[in-house]
Amino acid sequence: MTAQTLIDTARTLVAGDKGLLAMDESNATCNKRFATLGIPQTEAARRDWRELIVTAPGLGDSISGAILFDETIRQKTNAGKPFAKALEGVGIIPGIKVDTGAKPLAGHPGETVTEGLDGLRERLAEYAGMGARFAKWRGVIAIGDGLPTRACVRVNAHALARYAALCQEAGLVPIVEPEVLMDGGHSLARCAEVTEEVLHKTFAELRAQGVLLEGMLLKPNMVLPGQKAAVQDSVEAVAEATVNCLLRTVPAAVPGVAFLSGGQSAQLASARLNEMNIRFKSRMPWALAFSFSRAVQQPALDAWKGDAANVSVAQQALVLRTRANQAARRGDYKEA
Repeated sequence: MTAQTLIDTARTLVAGDKGLLAMDESNATCNKRFATLGIPQTEAARRDWRELIVTAPGLGDSISGAILFDETIRQKTNAGKPFAKALEGVGIIPGIKVDTGAKPLAGHPGETVTEGLDGLRERLAEYAGMGARFAKWRGVIAIGDGLPTRACVRVNAHALARYAALCQEAGLVPIVEPEVLMDGGHSLARCAEVTEEVLHKTFAELRAQGVLLEGMLLKPNMVLPGQKAAVQDSVEAVAEATVNCLLRTVPAAVPGVAFLSGGQSAQLASARLNEMNIRFKSRMPWALAFSFSRAVQQPALDAWKGDAANVSVAQQALVLRTRANQAARRGDYKEA
């Protein structure tokens, strides 16, 4: 795999005002969402849900890549076609989540480190053989009393960089996801401070590991006040704080920034992305895109409820949200 192939794939993933669909929830997370709607928490139900997504008519018009989970990349449609092949057939590049989850960080209560580096080289080779062309790894940073610590930021940045280097060695574009959580009561300014520190450390580690910046994508959080903060800043304030933070930290060589939704509502996530592209597109050296999960899937899941009779309506709800975010990339999103 040449460097140019990595660069071309990374650029394709953020081209044409499209975005990424994160359908890489772990089985445990997927089951929790199913439980709230009375959907059976079984492999068969998860397969049905993912087939609904993969086969949604028109999905490829607004989605460039889909991040799969280990179970999902091994599943097939009712017609017997692997999900990765089904996605490729409608112009969507298959990707794969490769971390094994955030685990408690020894000696640092309330903080985590993401695991999964052991055996990653071999797993990447297997996933590439199954059709994956990019991968994703999430590091989790919490804001709280005395948090995050330097140790937590450093160890997660280092793991993200080692993962990214292994991906590029295997010919996969790494999506680097350092997520500063929106849990808690912190202010917008505090989130901006922490996010800037996390991104500075992450890119320092990426350089140290020799990662080709042109052949990767960044998947960060938006700069947001905590969900329990007394002041919930305006869409305009969030847009300005987020773009200013990225301009200070993300090298121009990176082709694109694809935000995670992180618990935002579907409408707010779209509105905030839209505002960034309206006000700051001419200032940004990288594409500003989306890689949402709940903010795209939840309306469809609410419509489906595990009932085969609701598949068409759920698919329409899914594609509506992906097109809304495509519009937000152009700066012409309107909730109506």
